[in-house]
Amino acid sequence: MSVTVGMKGRAEAEVNDQNTAMSAGSGTLPVFATPWMCALMEKASWTAVAPALAQGESTVGTKLNISHLSATPVGLKVWAESEVTAVDGKRIELKVAAYDEKGLIGEGTHERFIVTDQRFLDKAARKLEG
Repeated sequence: MSVTVGMKGRAEAEVNDQNTAMSAGSGTLPVFATPWMCALMEKASWTAVAPALAQGESTVGTKLNISHLSATPVGLKVWAESEVTAVDGKRIELKVAAYDEKGLIGEGTHERFIVTDQRFLDKAARKLEG
């Protein structure tokens, strides 16, 4: 199986004290933090394509272009949805959107690349060499 246009993913969470802007350090208000919305969008994206990858492969996020459109208070459920819109070799483009129980809270695009796990980790580890 390979990654194809149209593959979809979803990830959800409940807004709590640990994923607010105050907790993330991205602001001072007790509302769902933009960094956590980004993470939820990335989770929806990598889980969308994971079943199509070979053993020993993963995807890594390389670009995220989003707008956070509406604040969500503690206590509401939030979720992100993703859909693959283009595949070019190892590069994958996705449309992402996030919602709370009242409607759309964020949207944009996301880019991921398919990597070989060990090769990727070896390259990262070389940064530790003297």
